[in-house]
Amino acid sequence: MPFMFSGLRLGASANEVAHGQKKRRAYNRQSGAPRRYSQNGHVGLDLHPMILRPFFFIGAAMLTACSSGPGYRPKSAADLGVPESWSVDAAPGQPQLTQWWNNFQDPALTRLIEDAAAANLDVAQAVARLRQAREALVISRSDLFPSIGASAGYSRSETLKGARIRTGDADSFSAGLDASYQVDLFGGTRSAIRASRADYEAARFDYATVLLSVESEVARNYVLARAYQALLDNARASLAIQQDDLEIAGFRVQAGLVSSIDQEQARASAAQTAAAIPGIEEQYNAALSRLGVLTGQSPGAVKPLLSDPRPIPQGPQGIATGIPADILRQRPDVRAAERTLAAATADIGVARAQLFPALSIGGSIDSNAGALKSLFDTVTGNIFATLGQAIFDAGRRGAQVRASKAAAEGALAAYKLTVLQALEDVENAVMALDAAGERERQFAIAHDAALASAQLARSQYRSGLTDFTTLNTQEASLISARNGLVQARSDKATALIGLYVSLGGGWGEGAPHTAPVKQQPDGK
Repeated sequence: MPFMFSGLRLGASANEVAHGQKKRRAYNRQSGAPRRYSQNGHVGLDLHPMILRPFFFIGAAMLTACSSGPGYRPKSAADLGVPESWSVDAAPGQPQLTQWWNNFQDPALTRLIEDAAAANLDVAQAVARLRQAREALVISRSDLFPSIGASAGYSRSETLKGARIRTGDADSFSAGLDASYQVDLFGGTRSAIRASRADYEAARFDYATVLLSVESEVARNYVLARAYQALLDNARASLAIQQDDLEIAGFRVQAGLVSSIDQEQARASAAQTAAAIPGIEEQYNAALSRLGVLTGQSPGAVKPLLSDPRPIPQGPQGIATGIPADILRQRPDVRAAERTLAAATADIGVARAQLFPALSIGGSIDSNAGALKSLFDTVTGNIFATLGQAIFDAGRRGAQVRASKAAAEGALAAYKLTVLQALEDVENAVMALDAAGERERQFAIAHDAALASAQLARSQYRSGLTDFTTLNTQEASLISARNGLVQARSDKATALIGLYVSLGGGWGEGAPHTAPVKQQPDGK
């Protein structure tokens, strides 16, 4: 319940000032408090330590205030339904996730990811939200301390008789110092600080989640760009061979060795291959444009970096996945969900504190004079405490408590769901990597067989030992096997990236340099 404090009103009228001084002189005579006389005969009040002593006890109560909110305890892996082992065949051991992109041993990929971490605009927004959460924590912590304000004023009054005759004038100078403080008897302020601190930590993990997402998106688009380069090379190489076949078929038709069907089949195959090239170039350009935007640049800025074709980065054959419980520590989105639950739990304490009385203390020091040099000849002081309690609010505060509890229950469900989805991501990534690896092995076999068959068919066709249909079929099989092998290698690299990300990636290396949160008297 907020406390409002005010001292003697600055700039009061002469009658109000005189009335206030009269009351203070009467109080001084009754209480025996020492009086101080100024040179002009005004009486000021010296605040005796005995008067202030009760308020020191009130201030001390601040340090031993009880908490009205439930204590938060992190959930164990068993509470969250985390199994002891994976349901898929995962590699044992602790994964090495720090700067995982270096495992692909591709300097261009490393440079792009580093550029994205430094200049990506989604990351910049996440950093701004983190700074906002940091300042919100500072604002919450300020409620632990008193509020102090100072003021000064000047006024002049004149009385005129007729148009020019002055009958009297008066100057008035005033100065004052006010202080107010609400004692956190039932832990509402400390609960609010705990909630703000948890929100700040959640914002840091949200930043890490965005950073990890951007890093993985850069890696995936880089793999796509290299895959499209490989597909372009395949298409152009196949087109060159098919144009050579068309020329041979034309010679054989002119020689009367075959019908024009061979020539038309060769021309159709070459045209179909040539038609596929613009589509691949379009997809390649889209991947480059996406990389430019992800690194905070114009869409075409990264084209010089990838101008020379390079193989698809493969990385290690497999990585360790650890145990499922490691996900609670490694995944930033899981840790953000846990901190959100902690904040929601602390909010219950904030709502409950509104049900109890609110104790506030305050005081003021004021001075008024007709001349600036005598402003501090007479100084008056005032100190008091207020205890407030809501009697009737139509159930509003009780509803706030119940709403906070419901929010905490929802945050717990969201936390559990995030954990289960993280486990699902890991197992799906493990299976995707295994499947892509097996497809790569089979397509490698198919490519070798198709290459040998196509070379044999081409040799036999030139010698007249086979027809063009056989040659065309074998070369189509070779094109399919080549493209399938490229796609399998791309899928394998993408699955490996997905596994790194699902395990939590290397977000800790890119944490922003923010001011540390100092420990405060809330004990947290």
